[in-house]
Amino acid sequence: MNIAISNSSDKPIYQQLFEQISAQILKGELENGYSLPPIRQAATELRVSIITVKKAWEELERLGLIYTVTGKGCFVAELSPDEMLQKRNEMIMKQMVLDTSYYKTFGLSLEEVFELLKEIY
Repeated sequence: MNIAISNSSDKPIYQQLFEQISAQILKGELENGYSLPPIRQAATELRVSIITVKKAWEELERLGLIYTVTGKGCFVAELSPDEMLQKRNEMIMKQMVLDTSYYKTFGLSLEEVFELLKEIY
């Protein structure tokens, strides 16, 4: 598991953790059954609060990306390739809805958004 926290980011740290771990799971970098570090250990290693890590782990579990075994820890859920694709697309669509609303406030057309996206991508 590879995590890079940015203290200068506009995103809360728990969101950074959630996004990076969920991306690693959905890209297959963290395999089914992979054991995530305990919350306290992750907090210490990342130099963040336990509450921050707990919030990220809870969001991962809420979305079905990880599961908890009492007394043993958190593990990457057993997801089929189709389930991983579905969860990835759901997360992307959720973000795209937010982004699209933002672009619309500036009055951008779909074509303008595509052009800007192509330029950035």
